[in-house]
Amino acid sequence: MALRVIQLVIPSGTSAFKAVNVIQKAGVHTGSVRSLQYGWLAYMLGERTTPRLKQFSKIFSVDGNLASGKGALAQKLADKLGMLYMPEPDTFYLDKMTQEKGPLPVEFNGMCNLEKFYTDPKAADGNSYRLQHWMYTMRLLQYSDAIEHLITTGQGVILERSPFSDMVFLEAMFKQGYIRKECVEHYNEIKGISICEFLPPHLVIYVDVPAEEVQKKLKQSGKSYLQNVPLAYLKSIEDCYKKSFLPQISGTSEVLAYDGSQAQDVDKVAEDIEYLKFEKGPWLEQDDISYHHMRMLVEDKQNVATLTHIPRFLPEITVGAHEYDKLYFAYKSLPGKKYASGYNADIGDKYIWLK
Repeated sequence: MALRVIQLVIPSGTSAFKAVNVIQKAGVHTGSVRSLQYGWLAYMLGERTTPRLKQFSKIFSVDGNLASGKGALAQKLADKLGMLYMPEPDTFYLDKMTQEKGPLPVEFNGMCNLEKFYTDPKAADGNSYRLQHWMYTMRLLQYSDAIEHLITTGQGVILERSPFSDMVFLEAMFKQGYIRKECVEHYNEIKGISICEFLPPHLVIYVDVPAEEVQKKLKQSGKSYLQNVPLAYLKSIEDCYKKSFLPQISGTSEVLAYDGSQAQDVDKVAEDIEYLKFEKGPWLEQDDISYHHMRMLVEDKQNVATLTHIPRFLPEITVGAHEYDKLYFAYKSLPGKKYASGYNADIGDKYIWLK
């Protein structure tokens, strides 16, 4: 399942998103066609982050259960505050980063299926944990995109959930018997060696909608696979948010909580944010030197992705040598994948001999 995130040098992900307002991006080591990667030379030539930072040059995460209205709040709040809205990543987030014309087969996107999880959460082929592991990787990549956008443009970003809150699904899956204890141990290990490389959101906004109400909304959903999500699973997510994630993240991030009706009043939420002083958390300790190292990390998407893959055998996610070899050459046979971007004549790349 690690085929693409290990083998590809993933381009800057911020190009997959467009801000509401035109934002001036850092000009050193950037180009409109093939961007040069930011490095020590750019820093030595005077490229700095702090002069671009304004009042809302921050990372906000809007969290909540399924169908809680967090997406609508995040988007409206981003428009209100002039921030960039990044919707919650799906299993095909990597395709957006690599700017595919359409979603590639699941074989190249974690070999997992969200619909299958909801219809058969205890599938014997290990789909549930493959999905959880893949989604954590996608959230980590998106979070690196958010930080990259922040420090290169100065514009803040509002996300739906983050890799810091991803664990609510892991705990809920385990409580309901969807995944094994060994999967939990594996997840905690990869999260332990990856999340420490990133700073938590400046602010977490929690939309508190009771699990019973969430289930009613899901039953009215146009997606058939969401209409039979067990109430026990939804309650486990709610419990994990309130008993584990929120108490933990409140030590480093500001936290605001609203019920479903309060979350619809965007003006009130924006007003509450205005009153926050943001006087806690590791972001306060950052300077141009640490921002430089942070930018070096988040622009190297291959390095970010490899943080979530360790040499441990786990049947749910381990790909055998022969299967990996087969998948690798299948991927390379796709149009435009044989060589690096810009060097594939089969999709119309021109003047290759001059590059």
